[in-house]
Amino acid sequence: MWIDTHCHLDAAEFDADRATVIADATAAGVVGLVVPAVECATFDAARAAARAIPGGAYALGIHPLYTPRARDEDIATLRRAVERAMGDPRFVGIGEIGLDFFVTTLDPERQQFFYVEQLKIARDFDLPVILHVRRSQDALLKQLRIFTPRGGIAHAFNGSRQQADKFVERGFCLGFGGQMTFERALQIRRLAADLPLDALVLETDAPDIAPQWRYKQRNSPVELPRIAQVLADLRGVTTTALSQATCSNAWRVLPRLSGAMAMAPGDGPATGISLTADTSDISDIPDGQAR
Repeated sequence: MWIDTHCHLDAAEFDADRATVIADATAAGVVGLVVPAVECATFDAARAAARAIPGGAYALGIHPLYTPRARDEDIATLRRAVERAMGDPRFVGIGEIGLDFFVTTLDPERQQFFYVEQLKIARDFDLPVILHVRRSQDALLKQLRIFTPRGGIAHAFNGSRQQADKFVERGFCLGFGGQMTFERALQIRRLAADLPLDALVLETDAPDIAPQWRYKQRNSPVELPRIAQVLADLRGVTTTALSQATCSNAWRVLPRLSGAMAMAPGDGPATGISLTADTSDISDIPDGQAR
């Protein structure tokens, strides 16, 4: 069995065939899946997508790519949503949050404001965080040392071994997915092969970061077993051993996930997060960026 610890199944790219994608992934052995929200406007959609999935879970947060249109008061909205979601077994943490220094049009100070305020929420509710990490490892670690959330996942990790070790020391696992399947991704593949097995979790970031065999196509959680085979080959372990380890790791860093995975589709509170937000203007979201 496999757990996709990062999949944007609520994204519009899945609107036409979401039920089929879920069925195909389940048939392929993906028994757990975490849907991280990216802004207040997607909180309901992330939760609804999680409820439709066997073993589905969700996280709530404001993604750095969405900070140009986020409002300061969205932090209070997030805090209220988290407080209500604590009674939902499918809710597993704060995410996707973080910093992105690759996209040069983003305001670093604006990103930092939302990152820090969301770390405070994670700390106050004793929740793990799901981090967006792009050319921002050291800046993320600096704030983790100050606000000390209870660990989580550094999604799509692509830093140095020294930086990786620092995240692991702070209770994080590192997410590996489609990028690892490209032979030219030497640093990522080296980390995937050499890091302790208890530091790794698997993810797709679907519909983004497609593996090599689906380059420039929509990614899907059904690709996770094949991605896992690449990781198993890099490490020289069996897929059975890798499955056991990565699932155990996911349950450790997202402690509420095991409860979410015990739920059948549709189980859980029918209400509990009801938010309104303006979703009409998406012109300020950078095109073609991985979430």
